[in-house]
This record gives sequence, C-alpha cells and structure tokens, in this order.
Amino acid sequence: MCHLKATLAPASHASTPATVSPMSSDGSIRIWPVPGLPEIEAGADLAEMIHAQCVAAETDLVDGDVVIVTSKIVSKAEGACIELDDIVPSPFAASWSEAWEKDPRVVEVVLRESRRIVRQLGPVLITETHHGFVCANSGVDQSSSGAHDRIVVLPKDPDASARRMRARFNDLGVNVAVLISDTFGRPWREGQTDICVGLAGMHPMRSYIGEVDPHGHEFKVQELCVVDEVTAAAELVKGNTSRIPVAVVSGVDFTFDDDATMAPVLRDISRDLFR
Repeated sequence: MCHLKATLAPASHASTPATVSPMSSDGSIRIWPVPGLPEIEAGADLAEMIHAQCVAAETDLVDGDVVIVTSKIVSKAEGACIELDDIVPSPFAASWSEAWEKDPRVVEVVLRESRRIVRQLGPVLITETHHGFVCANSGVDQSSSGAHDRIVVLPKDPDASARRMRARFNDLGVNVAVLISDTFGRPWREGQTDICVGLAGMHPMRSYIGEVDPHGHEFKVQELCVVDEVTAAAELVKGNTSRIPVAVVSGVDFTFDDDATMAPVLRDISRDLFR
C-alpha cells in the first residue's frame, strides 16, 4: 500500500454541501491499488468486481473513498472497442498515413473520434474529441486491447459511465466518488500524467477566490482541479505495465455532488489562448 501525506486546505464551494467526505484526523491521504482484476470483457460489472477485490484483499471500501478507474477497462466493459478490419480509411487518412508510415485504419478511427484537428505536426495529431478533450490521437489506444487488430476508444459519455458505477457501489452499500482516468500529455511540459475524463459524486474544482492567505492577500484566480490531482496521485500505484487499472484514495476532503460533471474543467475556446 502506498501512503502519501497531503494536507488540504478547507474547501470553498458555491453551494451548501449535503455531505462532506471524512478527512483523516492528521490531514493525510492513503492510496492503494486494486490488484487481481481479470481481463475485462463487454458487459462486465466493474463496480461489483472492484468491490469484491477490495473485500478479498481486506481493504474494504468505506463511505467517502474515491475510486479511480482507468478509462480503458470502462471502454472494454461498454464494448467501445473497434475491429480494424471493419474500417475503411478515407482518402485523407490514407494519404496522411502513407506520408508518416501509420496504419490508415487507426488514423481513420482517430478522425472519427474527433470534432476537429487542433494541431498537425509531422506524425503527431492533436485533436479535440467529441467530449471536448484536447489530446493526442483522440485518446485512441492500441495497447492492451486484447487483440492485435483491435483498438480501444474513450467511453462515449465518461460522466454517465462514472454515474452508473457510483450507483452500483451504492447498491453494494458504500457511498464513494468515482473518477475515470486517462493518460494525457501536458502543454509546456514533457511527460504524461493521468487526468480525470469522467466523474461522479465529487465536485471537480476547489475555488479559493475571495479567500485570504496568511499574509492578508486575497486570492483572485486560484482554483484547483481536485479531480485531476486525485487522479494523477492514483496513477502512482497503477502504472501502464502493472496491469492494475484501479486505485482507491481515502482521506480526501471533498464535497459529494450528485450533479457534478466534467463541464467546469473544460476551458471554453474563447478563453483558450492556444486554440
């Protein structure tokens, strides 16, 4: 089990919280992986499987925990896998693929999963997905797809996927938040990190605007994307090669929000200096 200590300042929320998750007495959080999940097939009940593995490992979920689930297994459970043999590339996909030695069928899926191409530089396609995410290759993933000529795309509605899992956990007797993660690159920095692409039960942002720091300075623009912070921390115990697609974080101070979505996290194009 990985133990990370982090003290979080009191949250400021626009609405009165109905339920607040219990923060640990010393301000620390705990993060642990959920090993032992089998290869996920379409129709799998992920919440039940995760709950069962936690019980088997004697790390039972409790109210207020946050469950972070890799988008790939959500997609697999929902049947969001595409057989490349069924794809007929468009002329653009065929031409671009030939120039950069890519599989034209994969490029065609990338294009279909996007609203538009944001940047094209050499063999790199930065796209905006139908969800509004800006990322490489529309989040299309060929690794660990279960077959050589099969690729996995992002869930159609990750927020809805998270809500269904959260409801199922409630059926199993535990009130948790659910975050769906995917690995994205970051502007201005090398390396990738896991970020949140779908959520249920947790307000995504924490605003300090209007609050005052210890020196009397009022915060004007300070907002933290709590769901991205929790998701990135959880990746430390998952990893891309360990075949552990789920982690649990306990002790996070957050407000349960049944109406929460990813919408506040996605920057409007009118405020985006780079699109």
